[in-house]
Amino acid sequence: MKRIVFVTGATSGIGKACAQKFAANGDDLIINGRRQERLDDLKKELEETYNIDVLCAAFDVQKKEEVFESINDFPDKWKVVDILINSAGLALGRELFDEAYLADWETMIKTNINGLLYVSKAILPYMIKRNSGHIINLGSTAGDDVYERGNVYCATKSAVEAINEAMRIDLLQHQIKVTNVKPGAVETEFSLVRFKGDEEKAEKVYEGFVPLTAADVAETIFYCASLPPNVCINELQITCIAQANGIYSYKK
Repeated sequence: MKRIVFVTGATSGIGKACAQKFAANGDDLIINGRRQERLDDLKKELEETYNIDVLCAAFDVQKKEEVFESINDFPDKWKVVDILINSAGLALGRELFDEAYLADWETMIKTNINGLLYVSKAILPYMIKRNSGHIINLGSTAGDDVYERGNVYCATKSAVEAINEAMRIDLLQHQIKVTNVKPGAVETEFSLVRFKGDEEKAEKVYEGFVPLTAADVAETIFYCASLPPNVCINELQITCIAQANGIYSYKK
């Protein structure tokens, strides 16, 4: 059955891979990101390739007013969101706690926590009205295992885990599923953003092993979203075969 799937952070990485995976299934998409040009390119690709409908929602999840104004202005058809994938998120910096930059901390908190809260809060009234829906939050193994120089990034993903559990409990009465998908090392633009464009440092992160791809995570998310109505995966950790958790990995 055709669904409406809303993906934040859809212009790159896991978000883009999710948009492509659900589009291939025949679902209609709402794609969000800050970069209008990338959204327009993705919309054209998905509509022409899969013969589906795509709505572009260009806003910054960090900005509360933008989030609520944009979502409340969706045409009525697009307010019937079946699945929300909160994929927008980032890591910035790998400094020790005392050497880290406050601006990096603030950006991660605003995106990884506030952004998830704003978008979920704006969409929920429409799900509650129908007593149906599924929210999938992108957590991380970093939310389970705090590692050196991870400090506030790990803290934001720990917060996602707590928020996910709280949402799942509080939304039981509305029959809304809530799932936390927690990937380990995934080779996307993630490390390039974390190291602020330093390609050499970004590439070293994945040396000596084969990491997950964005498509691997999208496949997992699609699986979680395609189970029978009475089944909810509350949380799921996914790593490549060379990684056991957020700390232990084997590199050749």
